[in-house]
Amino acid sequence: MILKTTNLILRPWMESDAKCLYYFAKNPNVGPIAGWPPHKSINDSLNIIRTVFSKKETYAIVKDNIPIGCVGLLFHPDTNHWWGEGAVELGYWIAEEYWGNGYASESSEKLIEYAFNDLNINEIYASYRIENIQSKRVLEKLGFKYYCEFENENYLHEIFKEIAMKLEKSY
Repeated sequence: MILKTTNLILRPWMESDAKCLYYFAKNPNVGPIAGWPPHKSINDSLNIIRTVFSKKETYAIVKDNIPIGCVGLLFHPDTNHWWGEGAVELGYWIAEEYWGNGYASESSEKLIEYAFNDLNINEIYASYRIENIQSKRVLEKLGFKYYCEFENENYLHEIFKEIAMKLEKSY
């Protein structure tokens, strides 16, 4: 599936994206705030493409033929355990060089529209680390509402606070 917005193309990740993914995902300002470690090599990025990014409804966010981030829907059991079975969780990240252009909102909005209209999903959850104000703004712009606050654990086994938000399909 390929989805298009005014400025972006959402398409499946390809193994040929590994070098570009590594370039953006090695940045320590990107991964840790989203809950994953900076990539250490092109092979690390290739492995992520073959595993995490190969899941259904996970897309490269492409601008001018460059994959600048990722947007996807996680389905149970890959979601936070708070949502339960049947839940769908929105996740996204954008390369730091492209922050501030509205690409996280634009790509997420398109995927949400697709989820509600074509995948028969009725509610989508998303969460962000309490200090990640940019992600909070993205979710508010998309119409998500506060759901709960909880503690989570990152890849270094550090505990941190997250805010969960929820968006329901309007009929």
